Amino acid sequence: MKLSYYKLPNGERNFGDDLNPLIWEKLIPGVLDNNENVAFVGIGSLINDGLPWRTRHASKRVIFGTGVGYGKGDVKLDDSYKIYCLRGSLSAKALGVEEKLGITDGAVLIRRIYENTAKKVHRFSYMPHYELAGKGWELACKNNGFGYIDPRWSVDKVLSSICETEVLLTEAMHGAIVADALRVPWVPIVTNSTILSFKWQDWCSSIGVEYKPNYIERLQNPREKLDLLTPVRFVRDKIRQNKAAKALKQVALNQPSYLSDDSRIETLTNQLEEKLYQFQDDVKQGLFN
Repeated sequence: MKLSYYKLPNGERNFGDDLNPLIWEKLIPGVLDNNENVAFVGIGSLINDGLPWRTRHASKRVIFGTGVGYGKGDVKLDDSYKIYCLRGSLSAKALGVEEKLGITDGAVLIRRIYENTAKKVHRFSYMPHYELAGKGWELACKNNGFGYIDPRWSVDKVLSSICETEVLLTEAMHGAIVADALRVPWVPIVTNSTILSFKWQDWCSSIGVEYKPNYIERLQNPREKLDLLTPVRFVRDKIRQNKAAKALKQVALNQPSYLSDDSRIETLTNQLEEKLYQFQDDVKQGLFN
């Protein structure tokens, strides 16, 4: 059974996607290998019209804590799909399956393999979407005395940085999911119109939180190296960084943060575990042979 998750074509890392090998290798050891006859589809917005092609060698597809999102057109389910749980009720409705399958995002299981014991270093930190991460945002955060968390860092570094933060400002959804799971309050940010609100609403509905993002202006060219910029562009980008820093600070100081109830997140984690036990039992019974 082969783990199927999104990998950036340029070899870059992305925290949400890279949670897959960490979590599943810890929680279902010995189950995953390189046999493409069965695809284990885990964390990410992976259920879309592109999934059949990405798992084209699989005769069976295990869906666990995954969300509907991106792609074009409706997803056509057939007997090859075995759905144990989904990111939320919106994914369940989109697929036309029982709403109770929409438990929550599989990344919540980080609670079972990682403990938040870090000393707080930053009152606020900002985690951009991986497509917009870079030196520009890092400098904007520095202007405020905020921590900066790059979703392209190693999973361990991102996890420890989230835990060292009192309140996480984030455009990266799995930054918010992991923060909530590890009991770090979070604030949703949107700087880019390509951010998919459906996936946020799907997950937020599962934890009983209304999705109310804070919109701030996109920081242009966040990945450009400053030593390659002309003096005019350097000054222009410096002005934009200062503007972004001010906008982030306004959100941090004036907008509410969110955190699901302790009892609810523990209940959801238990429900995911029960589904995982069911899956492991099905594997032992030879359901996917």
